Amino acid sequence: MTRTPTLHAIETLSPTTTETFAAAAPPAHALPATPQTVRWGSIDPAAPPVRTVDSGARLDVEAVSHHAGDAPELMLDDGLHAIWPAFPEHERGPGVHVLTGPVAVAGARPGGAVAVRIESTAPRVPYGSNCAANWGLLHSDFGKERITIYRLDENGDAFPATARPEFAYDFRSRPVYDVPGWLSPADARADEPFSRPVSIPVRPHFGVIGVLPPGTEPVSTVPPGVFGGNVDNWRFGEGATVFFPVFHEGAGIYVGDPHFAQGDGEVCGRAIGASMNATFRVGAGDDFEIRTPLLETATHWFTHGFGDGLDAAALMAAREMVALLRWRVGLSADDAYSLVSVAGDLGVTQVVDGVLGAHCGIDRSIFA
Repeated sequence: MTRTPTLHAIETLSPTTTETFAAAAPPAHALPATPQTVRWGSIDPAAPPVRTVDSGARLDVEAVSHHAGDAPELMLDDGLHAIWPAFPEHERGPGVHVLTGPVAVAGARPGGAVAVRIESTAPRVPYGSNCAANWGLLHSDFGKERITIYRLDENGDAFPATARPEFAYDFRSRPVYDVPGWLSPADARADEPFSRPVSIPVRPHFGVIGVLPPGTEPVSTVPPGVFGGNVDNWRFGEGATVFFPVFHEGAGIYVGDPHFAQGDGEVCGRAIGASMNATFRVGAGDDFEIRTPLLETATHWFTHGFGDGLDAAALMAAREMVALLRWRVGLSADDAYSLVSVAGDLGVTQVVDGVLGAHCGIDRSIFA
């Protein structure tokens, strides 16, 4: 039997459309990225919230790229210059990402769910960095690390359709890129032009977005998990709603690792990382039978899986889609399994974050 979940102050997760929040949009809470509102490298379940908001609230959030130092003259503005010295190199870790948050949502309880709808995104600066890193899939083939700086095409304050490579350089200032936020000023680089002109479709999204993980001990920001975190799904962008299971009172939403563009796999180790501003709307919900992040776009549902290998990640993503179709659409287990095979798409989200990620998508229009 089809069940409609209760998501307080939100109407969404419908079979055929992604609806907006039921109530009129309230004024947004400002959440700038400052030394007081960000953490660098860890997700701490015991961290106090930097904001507490009602279900249905809007947030104007600043998200910071930890790779802004790859071209600091282009990617570090005054606000970001205040964050770097506030976190000395030895205090950044055990992961690499700068996270804004956590934000507590009233009514979000363990066993329930919290939703984050990404209402809008805008670039903070028009430049981003891609790192072909030591953790990339083909690092052994190249034997080096290389930075490519991309520039957005001009389009005022909004996102344009494309970005273009501005220049690239081999990373030589350390044996490996192992210090989050390392600064590579222009006079320390040997910049080179890209091989030929190319135009990259822009897919603004958040590589890291999630809730506080189970347990009580801080964890690295690098491996994703059932709590979300470093999922690196390029579909986590404007117009999408991401649902997370809740493990702690208030959920503790955070965001980081904003990207201008990325493909499935994130093969070289990085997307185009670039600081970004966004408006979110958040809500707390009940009666959600989800165990991993669930993404709803204008057309699709996507379930997610994680594991030490792709087999385990794919298995989890497929199982979660079968469970979703049983719970939300009312299919039998046999029918859901068949439908996932004939109408679903199982893909690789990323292969470079230690814990590998997979996603399973299905077009919701087939249920009309």
